[in-house]
Amino acid sequence: MSEKFTEGQILTGKVTGVQPYGAFVALDDQVQGLVHISEVTHGFVKEINDFLAVGDEVKVKILSIDEEANKYSLSIRATEEPPKSTTEPKKPKQPKAAQSEQGFNTLKDKLNEWLKQSEQKK
Repeated sequence: MSEKFTEGQILTGKVTGVQPYGAFVALDDQVQGLVHISEVTHGFVKEINDFLAVGDEVKVKILSIDEEANKYSLSIRATEEPPKSTTEPKKPKQPKAAQSEQGFNTLKDKLNEWLKQSEQKK
């Protein structure tokens, strides 16, 4: 088995089954492996069917081979470039000018103003 495929090898396979936890990919007529849902693409995958369907041809990388259990762990995302980060560091929020000038005064500040207004109305 290991003479044919090796860990780290990248090849094209065909999706033979899709489950909520991952997709089964045939590497040839006798060998198939599992692409875990976390290895489908960069980022979070909530619904694997949004990315893969039975019959799709996909490029996969062999992550590991367990010869005793005849299990192949595969990754699609390992064959893709990671997305470039476009997020800039977040700037600390500044208080809005309107808020610091109006509306957010303390009751103590407002009390003096209200007392003056009530004296004027008498």
